[in-house]
Amino acid sequence: MTENTTDKLTGNGRTALVTGANKGIGYEIAAGLARLGFSVGVGARDEARRQDAVDRLRAEGLDVFGVALDVTDDASVAAAAAQLEERGGLDVLVNNAGITGGAPQEPTKASPDQVREAVEVNVIGVIRTTNALLPLLRRAPSPRIVNVSSTVGSLGLQTAQADAVGPISAVYSPTKTYLNAVTVQYAKELADTNVLINAGCPGYVATDLNGHQGFRTPEQGAAVFLELATLPDDGPRGTFRDETGIQPW
Repeated sequence: MTENTTDKLTGNGRTALVTGANKGIGYEIAAGLARLGFSVGVGARDEARRQDAVDRLRAEGLDVFGVALDVTDDASVAAAAAQLEERGGLDVLVNNAGITGGAPQEPTKASPDQVREAVEVNVIGVIRTTNALLPLLRRAPSPRIVNVSSTVGSLGLQTAQADAVGPISAVYSPTKTYLNAVTVQYAKELADTNVLINAGCPGYVATDLNGHQGFRTPEQGAAVFLELATLPDDGPRGTFRDETGIQPW
């Protein structure tokens, strides 16, 4: 059946994978996509937490399945790609897995090991996972890649209104700046394909990442990513947005 390119992508018959989906925003993205009719892979490295998330979502009557996935491990990512291939392919990838890098975050106090670990998960993990799954996505009729970023990584916003985009952060925030830059480069490379890749910011959401200090719920934070995951075929690519619209990189 030919799709109307002005309509949002529907989940009927399509498969999505969400990394870091056992809790928080990732869990709500997985739940939201499943409620839209997608068959959703719940990607997580912790087996018990992954199974608990799958059980909770299935109890709601949703079509989900567990995917053992550590985005820092080549073999784990390759195994996840093989699992999805066996299931018939992949239509939507949401790169959500991420860490803060811990404390301290001041540039004069943060250790190189902190920075290295955060980059490994938040940036290299996205590249590793995206590249491993691109062959499957390229075969999909309407592939979407969504990167979970943050306005704390926006150099434009950091410069213009530093107080509004979080405290000093020489570990976490620059990884999101890096992720934004990588998203732009993917968009440029994939410009002549049907793969739409975009990044988004969930806002200040109460999650484990910030000690539940945020004022938005994970479900509210997930909304922008559901929008990006279901963009119509003539939708934008290479954009960065939050709930209010397009934001500067």
